[in-house]
Amino acid sequence: MSVRIRLFIERTLAAVTGVLGLVTIFWRDWIETIFGWDPDHHSGSAEIGIIVGLFVVSVVFFLVSRVEVRRRQLAASGTAS
Repeated sequence: MSVRIRLFIERTLAAVTGVLGLVTIFWRDWIETIFGWDPDHHSGSAEIGIIVGLFVVSVVFFLVSRVEVRRRQLAASGTAS
């Protein structure tokens, strides 16, 4: 897989997980509404766990994509000199 495609996938996943985390902050019972499944009986604890998990995943994907960009920059500067 090319670096450009991998970078696109990593940044897209970072954006999607970040948006889902924000949606969960403002719409706490979206799981119940969309899937009809109530894992926490409207206490909000499942959604809090999802918020934390999605933001962690979002940060990880962002950092991985940043490492890819940095690696490409270093490789480009190393071959130019």
